[in-house]
Order: sequence, then C-alpha cells, then structure tokens
Amino acid sequence: MKKEKKTIEITLDSIAFEGSAVGRIYGKVYFIKNAVPGDKVVSVITKSKKNFAEGYLEKIITPSKFRVDPKCKYFGECGGCNWQNLEYHKQLEWKKQNVIDAFERIGNFYNLEILDTIGSHQVYNYRNKMEFSFGANRWLRNVEISNNKALINKEFALGLHISGRFDKIIDLEYCELQNQYANEILKYIKTKSLKEKISAYNLKNHSGFLRSLIIRYSLYQDSFMIILITNQINNQNEELFLNDLSNNLINKFNKISNLVYAINISKNPVAIDSINIIYGDGYFYEKILDIKYKISPFSFFQTNSYQINNFISKILEFANINVKDIVWDLFCGAGSITLPAAKQCEFIYGVELSNSAIIDANFNKELNNISNVEFLNIDLNNKNSLNQLNSLPYPDIVILDPPRAGLSSHLIDYINKIKVKKIVYVSCNPTTQARDCKLLNENYEIIKLQPVDMFPHTYHIENIALLILKA
Repeated sequence: MKKEKKTIEITLDSIAFEGSAVGRIYGKVYFIKNAVPGDKVVSVITKSKKNFAEGYLEKIITPSKFRVDPKCKYFGECGGCNWQNLEYHKQLEWKKQNVIDAFERIGNFYNLEILDTIGSHQVYNYRNKMEFSFGANRWLRNVEISNNKALINKEFALGLHISGRFDKIIDLEYCELQNQYANEILKYIKTKSLKEKISAYNLKNHSGFLRSLIIRYSLYQDSFMIILITNQINNQNEELFLNDLSNNLINKFNKISNLVYAINISKNPVAIDSINIIYGDGYFYEKILDIKYKISPFSFFQTNSYQINNFISKILEFANINVKDIVWDLFCGAGSITLPAAKQCEFIYGVELSNSAIIDANFNKELNNISNVEFLNIDLNNKNSLNQLNSLPYPDIVILDPPRAGLSSHLIDYINKIKVKKIVYVSCNPTTQARDCKLLNENYEIIKLQPVDMFPHTYHIENIALLILKA
C-alpha cells in the first residue's frame, strides 16, 4: 500500500545557510526546499523530528513579493543552484544575514560591523569552470515522467548530480551559470556521444567509457579548455570516437585553445591516472589585478572571473599592507592573494599543502617578475609541520584562506601563540569561520566582516574578516 504524503500549509520568513526557506509552526522549525521568504505554501514533509522538519514545496498559495521566475528550466530538480527564484538584491541581503546568524549562533558575536554584501556584476554565465558527469543512471525529470516519453535513453545522461544523490545524473542541454559558448560545446559533445552509441559510466558495476566533462574558460583570453575524462579504452569504436571528436571540436569551435583527455580507471571519481594533451599547450592564462596566472587542467582558480578583482581588492583593503610589512599568506594556493599582496609589502611567504599548487605559484611568480615572494610546501593541519613556520621572519600580517572545513586546532593554537598584530581571515564557509574566530577571540578582536558574492543564485558566500590583536 502506497504511503500517503504528509503535507502542511506554512508561511516562510527566512532562509537557512544551506538554502532552504524557513518557517515555524508552534515553535517547530520547518526547512522547505525551493520556497523563498514571504511565500505561503503547501509543503510535503519528508523528514520530521521533535524540534524540526524538512520538506519541499508542492504548491504556492500566496507567492512572496520577492519571488521571481527562474531563468533555467531545470531549476528545482538540478543541484547546480537553488536561489534563481529569489530576486538578486534579496539574495545579497540573505547572504549577509546568514553571516550574521553564523557569527551570533556559533561564535556568540553580537553587534559586529558587517558590511553589505558586494554583489556580482555578472549574475548569469559567470562560472569559468563547470564539471559535468556522464551517467548510466539518468534522473527522469517530472515533465519527462508526466509526458510518458518512451524514447528517453535512461542509460545515458550528461549533466549534474541531483542534490543529495551521487548516483543520479540529470541530463542537461545547457547551464545558465556558464558561458553560452560553453553550452554549445556541451550540447555538441552529448549529441556526438549519443550518435556514436558511446557508453556512459556506471557507478554500480564500474563499467562504461565516458566519465566526466570539464569546461574551463579564460575571460582574459576569451578561450576554452575542454577536459574529457574517460575510463580506459576497451575497443576500436571508443578510440575512433575520441579521434573524431577531437578533430570536430577543434574545427567547429575556434575558441577552444586546449583539448585534454584524462583517464580514470579507479572507482574514485576524482582520481586521474594519466593526462593527454591533444590540442594546445595544456594551460591558459587569467588575470587578477594585472597579474597573470597560468591555469593547468586541474589547478584551482576562483570560479567567478567577473568578481575576482573586487574580491582580492577587498582582501587587500582589509589587510592595509605597509611597504615595510612581512606577510604570511597561509593556504595560498597558486598565489591569487599572495602575488597582488607582494606589490604592497616588503616580503610575503605563501604556504600551501598542495605541491602542484606550489609549482603553479612559483611559475606565476616568475611569469610576473615578482621577487619578494617565497612559496613553501607545508601541511598547516599537521602539528609537527607548523614548527617549520618558526624559521620564517615574524609576520606583521597573516592572511588565512582555508578550505571549507576551516582551521585545525593546532593552527589556531599556533596563531594565538605568535600574537600577530593583524589577521585577515577569508572563508567560503561562515559557520567554520565563526567557530574559528571564537577560538581566536582569546587574543584577537573582530573589527569588521565583508561578505562577497562569488556564487550568484546559490547560498554560497565568501566572507572576509579583519581581526586585530587585543591590547
């Protein structure tokens, strides 16, 4: 017997950090996907506990005045973005509020100076990197199910993972977050793969040829790098497909400057066993504040090229570097903050765990003829490795830009111990940032916070915190 859906009527008044709209009934908190603050809706409840419940929007009774029509037809089913139905200026307000909530709830910080979110000039087609997955287990959209489309190939999809489902791929014709030229490339590769009957990867039995497609874009050069990741070649048809696809892509799309094939034969979706440069030199360039950066196929770079100058400029404004200052840039990556900061200080040390990032950083240092920089390969989460920092000149300023997990307890203890006069803490996760600032509050006072929107139409936010040593 089919279980009957449990539904409720609820008015939403806020948004949680993970992007769901929030409402309350008799003190119980409800998190509702695809709703926005101000909506009165009928929601289907999928999970219910004593103090909270989760659900999704089934019907809008009264729409919020801030609700807008999503530009993308996949919105609500695709996991790529979740705020296209909310006016952009309200997105910026709620991102600021999410920062406030994190610092109050987790850090116990109240009445901080939190500046308005810096919005992105480009709110669609802004991503310079998209990674699409091939899958043999296609997610059928509601419209496809209702139309009973019998001709749908359920064993092939090229698109994005459904939110919360690593094993299901929604097939996409386009993505509004990437360049429209990239959408034409995406469409062509999918059409070609289907025409030639090339198999998509099957997670369950580790079979199938096509695994993922990465499309990278250089705003500076107006060019694209295409990275196709496959399983090992098992037959002549797959080999002929790769050769034919290479020639067609290069001839059809003149903005492709690099074409890369990578092989992954493991069950780990991000592992790479070999890289083959089919066309181009295997890298392209981007610019931040007039500094040139080499980007390799799998190297990290901020995904919003239209906003990156505003972001780095604000970090440097918070740092307020003096020409005599010694600066440590911890978690420096390929030097996106380090090298612009080098123009303002006496000397700067960039520290990073990833050896490939350090190689790129040193290349970029030489490329831009910057000499007052040294890059060091150190594991900042390893207590014993932190001793290597003791050999460096004492810093006037420390810049922190850790991964989403935040700082390790060892690094927090170390920073509390050295008592540097100024810290600029950059984070893509305000919850772990607030937690860390609370632990640093023993010696450091938060002066101000600056949210920066690098990811329009998602709940993600970059946040810059300025901390000063207490007197």
